[in-house]
Amino acid sequence: MLYHAYEIQRSWMNSVSSWASISSSILTNPANPFGKMGSLPLTASALDVFAHATADYGKPAFGITEVETSGQVYPVIEATVVNRPFGDLKRFRLDGVSDNRPKMLIVAPMSGHYATLLRGTVRRMLEQYEVYITDWADAKTVPLHEGDFDLDTYIDYLMEFLEYIEAQEPGQRPHMLAVCQPSVPAFAATALLNQHKSPAAPATLTMMGGPIDTRECPTSVNDHAMNRPIEWFRNSVIATVPMKYRGAGRKVYPGWMQLSAFMSMNLRSHMMSHYEMYKHLTAGDQDSAQATKDFYDEYRAVCDMTAEFYLQTVEEVFQKHSIPNGEFRHKGEIVDLTQITDTALLAIEGERDDISGLGQTRAALKLATGLKESKKRYYMAEGAGHYGIFNGSRWRTKVAPVVEEFVAAHS
Repeated sequence: MLYHAYEIQRSWMNSVSSWASISSSILTNPANPFGKMGSLPLTASALDVFAHATADYGKPAFGITEVETSGQVYPVIEATVVNRPFGDLKRFRLDGVSDNRPKMLIVAPMSGHYATLLRGTVRRMLEQYEVYITDWADAKTVPLHEGDFDLDTYIDYLMEFLEYIEAQEPGQRPHMLAVCQPSVPAFAATALLNQHKSPAAPATLTMMGGPIDTRECPTSVNDHAMNRPIEWFRNSVIATVPMKYRGAGRKVYPGWMQLSAFMSMNLRSHMMSHYEMYKHLTAGDQDSAQATKDFYDEYRAVCDMTAEFYLQTVEEVFQKHSIPNGEFRHKGEIVDLTQITDTALLAIEGERDDISGLGQTRAALKLATGLKESKKRYYMAEGAGHYGIFNGSRWRTKVAPVVEEFVAAHS
């Protein structure tokens, strides 16, 4: 019933959003002789902000058409190279550049947003690497006959993707970069591949703002997961996909519910962003207003995740601390982190990260006791929040060069 109630509300809000958008367009139309009279410009700006805030957003496109590197601009070729029910493997390469560039697998979070949230990460990495990225599916679009998707399946996907990449040029080991939540399954997949002496074991693993040990500097996200039993999450945030979607009947943690949680964490900040957008519109500063719109176009585009993946992650990562306690299992097999001996590890954290606190990602370096210290590195991005470590100017100019230097040293 919860999902159905949301769908009714969404349909109504879409109508209201369309009305507001049309009204704003009429008021701002240069052909409207009354558009500049009295408070009408202010009304038009307010309607524009309201329309944008209440619109429904689908899956965005990556839209990376060209990238400049070494002083030359190259077209970008995007392709889906592995197709799986719960997520594809996409490849980005520069047209006209040698195919023997190092291969970088970027593991996107399955935490509500689409992989396109890492558009800036992909674009920057394309300057040096042939880039692959996990393009996770919206769970409500995956039919029930495709089975379940839990943390074990996530790890299986990562190992399969790494094996595919390595098979393209046998002997050239790929590199892996995990952003936020997937640091845990990427760390586990790396341990398993090392443990089994697989040629697909990544040469390097970079973990950025990941919850490896959430007991370190816990944030409000950690507190939320710790303060309630797993049954509360099962009964309070899990819903059933309605009949209108291909995944009808599947149990999910809905994207719209996740978005509500994201927004409530920094509600004042989001309100101020929209107020600033309103001021930009009233002042005629369309570029600044559009920059805010572009951010929220991506931020509000959310997808559902399977109930089993979400609940297992909450329980194993945030409540039982299975990874740091050495108790994490993949399909019954203990994931022995001490077996990581051939993959160099880089842990990156943001000084002002309010989602994964300082020390949570760095903990991975302590847990990999079988790895030489010369193959470990830690970097804290000063002044960076959670999103700043993988997107924006700090990512491009401060963090990315550290990744590139580390990869080059261990290739």
